[in-house]
Amino acid sequence: MNKHTVAIQFIVITVLALSIYSCKHKEDEYHNVIEKIEAKSKEYKGVTVSSESYFDNIELIEISEDGTSFLIPDRKNQIQSYACTECHSKPLQDMENTDLKKAHWDIEIVHANENTMNCTTCHNPENMDNLKSLTSNHIDFNASYQLCSQCHTKQFEDWKGGAHGKEIGGWAPPRASLTCVNCHNPHNPAFGTKWPARFNTQKIKERK
Repeated sequence: MNKHTVAIQFIVITVLALSIYSCKHKEDEYHNVIEKIEAKSKEYKGVTVSSESYFDNIELIEISEDGTSFLIPDRKNQIQSYACTECHSKPLQDMENTDLKKAHWDIEIVHANENTMNCTTCHNPENMDNLKSLTSNHIDFNASYQLCSQCHTKQFEDWKGGAHGKEIGGWAPPRASLTCVNCHNPHNPAFGTKWPARFNTQKIKERK
């Protein structure tokens, strides 16, 4: 046995010895996160955790978008004067000058310029109980997010994945999310600028 062979054997034995000793760890130490989760979760098997207790009696409906299913608030029950056809029994041009107590002709659209958007861009003049897409397809009021998704595609994809908007409840299933109109006024969707709750006047003085 030459010196080269002896050296190789020594290296192999050393590596094996180090690997054996490196695997020795205390009871509360783990090789990786998965191993720790599996060890810590053994005592919780069979325990069911749910977000339902956080829904606060919100009326929810289930939707499915591109294979992703979750719950959203029932929009129709949030609209005080729905169904719209209770008042919108005539074409819009015939009703515009009618003196109705519940009329809302004073709504100002601050969403897109007037060459791009008006009432009938989103509302279906043939059936006011529905919205309509840019291609004149009917959209249910409960699916108003589909209307928003035509222009706000990135936000819509983020919303479906849970990265945009507000989740109702916690991380545990079932998942429930607010929709676009629960946070944004569809006629004036931009959030107004405001000062933070606590304004640090001392920092302003220091910057001058």
